[in-house]
Amino acid sequence: MDLEKLFLSDNELMGIFRIIAELDLQDCWLAAGTLRNYIWNILSDRPGLEDASDLDVVFYDPRISYEQTLDIQENLQQVYPKYKWEVKNQVYMHIHSPNTLPYQSARDAIAKYPERCTAIAGRLNKERDLELFLPYGTEDITNFILAPTPHFAEDLERMELYKSRLTKKNWLNKWPQLRENDLR
Repeated sequence: MDLEKLFLSDNELMGIFRIIAELDLQDCWLAAGTLRNYIWNILSDRPGLEDASDLDVVFYDPRISYEQTLDIQENLQQVYPKYKWEVKNQVYMHIHSPNTLPYQSARDAIAKYPERCTAIAGRLNKERDLELFLPYGTEDITNFILAPTPHFAEDLERMELYKSRLTKKNWLNKWPQLRENDLR
């Protein structure tokens, strides 16, 4: 599946990418569940943004405080209320992953998300071309495979969080073709 072609063909999704690009945040991406769920929906013959729970905007900028990040999120919500925005400065997000050192960039954080299929991001670069970041390729996402990233697989506490997430997210109810592979 050509993800770039898929995303480029969706005017609403491309509009979201443009909104995010206009924020002009350092190392900024639309990431995680937003794009993963989009792909799973398309592969399940549903509209890509159907039931989009939130739009995951991640960036990395040590100059922007946690409070300023919340202000960015609130402003997006007011200006574009159609969507539920989740804006996260990855400078502060390592604390949500046990035994994890501070991230060095948004890409570093994305590569260390719990699931390989969640480690996906896209953005419009400075030339306004679509750029994708897929540290584990597309196989897990397009084949409905749930597997931990190497970062999570190497630590027992992180694996407990991974397993807890799978239970809490209850993705199998929405996408019954999902299958687990713990890669160990």
